[in-house]
Amino acid sequence: MRWLWSESWDHVRFATPASRVWLLSCCVTCRADRVLHCRRKDTMLREFKELAMRGNVLDLAVGIVIGAAFSTIVKSLVDDVLMPPIGLLLGNVDFSNLFLVLKSGNPAGPYTSLAAAKAAGAVSINYGAFVTTIINFLIVAFAVFLLVRGVNKLRRQEEASPTAPATKECPYCLFTIPSNAIRCAHCTSELQAA
Repeated sequence: MRWLWSESWDHVRFATPASRVWLLSCCVTCRADRVLHCRRKDTMLREFKELAMRGNVLDLAVGIVIGAAFSTIVKSLVDDVLMPPIGLLLGNVDFSNLFLVLKSGNPAGPYTSLAAAKAAGAVSINYGAFVTTIINFLIVAFAVFLLVRGVNKLRRQEEASPTAPATKECPYCLFTIPSNAIRCAHCTSELQAA
């Protein structure tokens, strides 16, 4: 009995002196069915690799990373640039400290800030943080809208641009010929340059 390696199956086989070839089973299913069950695993791995290396999946991954970075930029824009002037116009209001106490904590208070209310264990509705989150969402939605609008405009331009026909008809025999032909292949008539 000798051992053989089959690269096409990715399995080890052995041959008996009677020239019978048996699959050396690598799992219970292969042993029971005498089929290449484990080859399906290799195929699935290969298909996953092909899917992961497609351009669309890589573009999606890059988009997610850039989207996460963009959301931090938008959060900083809202918290550090937009909300302070709006709070100043409304009478020195800090939106991050706008809250409504539903149940006082220990010690009971009025609380001067949201952090003090949370430290005391008070139950509150943080509507200032909610307003900030809504402004974040509106900025991100507007940016996505502009991006989709630009892509749609480019697609419409690509669809609208006509391409030159690849073929034309011979004026003498009406046979279809390439558009840059100077002589008809069917009737051999000389044609005018297009």
